[in-house]
Amino acid sequence: MGVNDERAVPVVGGNDRWVWIAALLLYGVGDTVTTLWGLSTGGVTEAGPVAKPLIAAYGHAAILGIKTVVFPSFYLVWRALRTPGRIAVPFALAVVGAVVTAWNLLVIVGAP
Repeated sequence: MGVNDERAVPVVGGNDRWVWIAALLLYGVGDTVTTLWGLSTGGVTEAGPVAKPLIAAYGHAAILGIKTVVFPSFYLVWRALRTPGRIAVPFALAVVGAVVTAWNLLVIVGAP
């Protein structure tokens, strides 16, 4: 594919950059920080079907391992897609991150 190819999609451009930043902040930082905070209170447990057994087996560091696998995986999928609709990949991470971070905060605040 040439540089001037009309079908070419920029590597990171326009809204993609901002959506990736939102994904990093909401899913990467927000979910990680609120999950670790909640687990440290002692009154909260992980509910995720993937994270729960990994945390039980490997401790809180498993969360960082999960994020280390998830982000590059989503990035590779995003890179493989060559349509403008690929923005859905980081957008999904950002939305999930926002929902899970908000949920974690509600659980922490409501925890005894």
